[in-house]
Amino acid sequence: MARAVISTIGRDRPGLVNEISEAVFANGVSIEDSRMTVLGGEFAVLMSVVGGDHELETLDAALADIARSREMAYLFRRTQDRTAARALPYEVRVVAMDHPGIVHGIANFFSVRNINISDLETETERAPHTGTPIFNLCLTIEIPPDIKISQLRKEFSSFCEGRDLDGSMSAPA
Repeated sequence: MARAVISTIGRDRPGLVNEISEAVFANGVSIEDSRMTVLGGEFAVLMSVVGGDHELETLDAALADIARSREMAYLFRRTQDRTAARALPYEVRVVAMDHPGIVHGIANFFSVRNINISDLETETERAPHTGTPIFNLCLTIEIPPDIKISQLRKEFSSFCEGRDLDGSMSAPA
């Protein structure tokens, strides 16, 4: 089986997921993994699909046609299975009053320690009563076996304290 990653973004509207998933199904391809969400007034799709080489080619052409007709940005990229990392998955959560640079600071914290971020989600919401923008971040990291988790927790706690972030690290449930 061949694999591809598909990304589309376009104006949010009812039926978009149906149209994309119908094209995948009609071309004999399977959705293996996906993330789909509204961001602002746009709907973003990121999915990994598997199928035969010919089926992926026809799917690419079908989705390119849909993207053109619906004024959507579209990317189709062939890829391979990801080799399993020798790493321990951990969940990281951060909550703070919203301000620029939170994601960059956290990404840098883990990057300089050679810790991969495998999933990252953010959301900004308004605090009850005050309306203050509150930033929420949830990510999954892959901790290499040579890193001591107790030391990493201490460093992350100090990092968060120095930036007025409420952060936590935990093994996934």
